[in-house]
Amino acid sequence: MSSYIIMTPYLHREIRSVVEPALQSMPVVVITGMRQTGKTTFLQNDPLLKQFTYLTLDDFPTLRTATAQPEALIEAGDRVIIDEAQKAPELLTAVKRAVDRKRTPGRFVLSGSANFSLLKAMAESLAGRAIYLTLHPFSRREISGAIGPEPFLVNILTGTKGPSQGVGVPINDDDVLLGGMPSAMELTHSNASLWFRSYEQTYVERDIRDIARVDDTLGFRNLIKLAALRSGHILNTSQLARDTLLSVATTTRYLRLAETSFLFRRLGPFLRSRSSRLIKAPKLYVADSGVACHLAGVDRLGSADNERLRGVLLETYVLQNISSIIESWLPDARVSYWHVQGRHEVDFVIEHGKTCVALEIKAGRRWSGDDLVSLKIFLEKTPSCRAGILAYNGTQTAKLGDKLWAVPLGTLLT
Repeated sequence: MSSYIIMTPYLHREIRSVVEPALQSMPVVVITGMRQTGKTTFLQNDPLLKQFTYLTLDDFPTLRTATAQPEALIEAGDRVIIDEAQKAPELLTAVKRAVDRKRTPGRFVLSGSANFSLLKAMAESLAGRAIYLTLHPFSRREISGAIGPEPFLVNILTGTKGPSQGVGVPINDDDVLLGGMPSAMELTHSNASLWFRSYEQTYVERDIRDIARVDDTLGFRNLIKLAALRSGHILNTSQLARDTLLSVATTTRYLRLAETSFLFRRLGPFLRSRSSRLIKAPKLYVADSGVACHLAGVDRLGSADNERLRGVLLETYVLQNISSIIESWLPDARVSYWHVQGRHEVDFVIEHGKTCVALEIKAGRRWSGDDLVSLKIFLEKTPSCRAGILAYNGTQTAKLGDKLWAVPLGTLLT
């Protein structure tokens, strides 16, 4: 009896569009991102990297060489990929010396599930020698295999016209519940819940053990669950510390560790518009909506119990998609939010150069005039804003006023 192995076809990642110029200009390219977003698959399969010698510190003999004889490891080839490089900080010193001797563009690609720029020793070792890129969870564009055409958001930020009329495909609940983690996307929702549980137990704790010693693992897990319930909200560390029964200092440290392992990200405020009551604290988001749903204990978005979370979990999903698109096509752009205390809020503001686009996210398939109030105020206070977009879960694009549009979420993220 013969047996067959079904190979999942490789899905190209949008990050390749910024990796290519990085390899042509910098001696070290660092590709990081939360664990299990597909970094290893990208490093081993993307045609851009086919001439590189691939090494991983998940392999114990290689790790031992990296710690005992790092110079020998980095001489494994003319162009070397070192995966999970955060496991051997001493290797970075050897990379630094090698680059200082011969500053050849695209000589090293380092990868890991820790934010090297937040790890002091690593950041200092690579200062002036490396560019940092983040591989986000899969976006809708990547899943559909349609990463060639210019993204809608890039066209709006850099083009001369507003959104064109068109039909968008609504985002369904499973899109948000599964998120963009490759292993979860291949499963049904019921089976994916087991994978997310394993992810929490194995990968999150493993990352924390790799990055720093955390004696109170239970306290850390309790913190990330409560923080996930606040995904999309303005960060109040003192309140979070009270709710988790941890000190403010410990809460601050644990949140920093969660950011270093890319589990969470902070979204800063947009401060260029004219208002004395702008909120200046960051918002906190889980990096993947599927992980956010699991940590928050949400398995159905349509239930009455989860209605309060539905909007912010959709925001989390939209942000991970926006981040993948913008950081790959317009790496100098910045995503932020706008909030006037007690009055108005715009979910996302994407700045590029001297202009920006404002996005208000709505989970429903219809909108009313009240949904446009904050966008109109933002446009009034920010003359440089190119467009205010109400992104809703419907199908039709509509012009609603000067620089104001309603756009399907499915169109926004294509």
